[in-house]
Amino acid sequence: MGYAQLVIGPAGSGKSTYCSSLYEHCVAARRTINIVNLDPAAENFDYPVAMDIRELISLEDVMEELGLGPNGGLMYCMEHLEDNLDDWLEEELDNYLDDDYLVFDCPGQIELFSHVPVLKNFVEHLKRKNFNICAVYLLDSQFMSDVTKFISGCMACLSAMVQLELPHVNILSKMDLVTNKKDLEEFLDPEPTFLLSELNQRMGPQFAKLNKALIELVNNYSMVSFIPLDLRKERSIQYVLNQIDNCIQYGEDADVKVKDFDPEDNDE
Repeated sequence: MGYAQLVIGPAGSGKSTYCSSLYEHCVAARRTINIVNLDPAAENFDYPVAMDIRELISLEDVMEELGLGPNGGLMYCMEHLEDNLDDWLEEELDNYLDDDYLVFDCPGQIELFSHVPVLKNFVEHLKRKNFNICAVYLLDSQFMSDVTKFISGCMACLSAMVQLELPHVNILSKMDLVTNKKDLEEFLDPEPTFLLSELNQRMGPQFAKLNKALIELVNNYSMVSFIPLDLRKERSIQYVLNQIDNCIQYGEDADVKVKDFDPEDNDE
């Protein structure tokens, strides 16, 4: 059985930075993970790339040869990946053992994980290869400063959850850039009554029924829980990693891999 994280979220939410920091953390912890680039527009990496979609197709080539714009070109690239799941991806996955841990760094186009079936079919292919997968959804914490932005973030998370049908860990990224963390505390695990009251204060009375329906939807799907991630703190990265490992039942294998690196005890 393999293990995988599918790192998704809007453009600029810190997905590649998260992958880089996670890799460095695991190296320090003597734990092996493999980062996979699924962004055909990516150029520079702060981590070793184990698999790279650009070996199959790149956005630059598509834009040049087909005359497509950035968004249309990226969608073409991802659909090309979907068409080659049984060929290119199958061949790449054969290089990894059953208990390997893969982290897929995905593009930031929100339609990929909200309604276009490309990533859903990608996930189904990994499941058929006996992978346990967790979706890691990143939201920029600096955009969660008021209730309207918070609800928008929750709706985006919920859309991805329904589309991908995976266990989800929702992360507030870039916490190291937040100057007043108390402003975010009330949104980490808020009460529905608090959210509804805040929404009603900020929006006209004609939106009261819509506000109530949105809060009930978020509450019923238990989507009002976010984990803050401060990449400056190793314990913050480890806490997030523990939550993800629990979702994909990685714990016992992780212990084994750490022990494999331990030096033998010297009995004197």
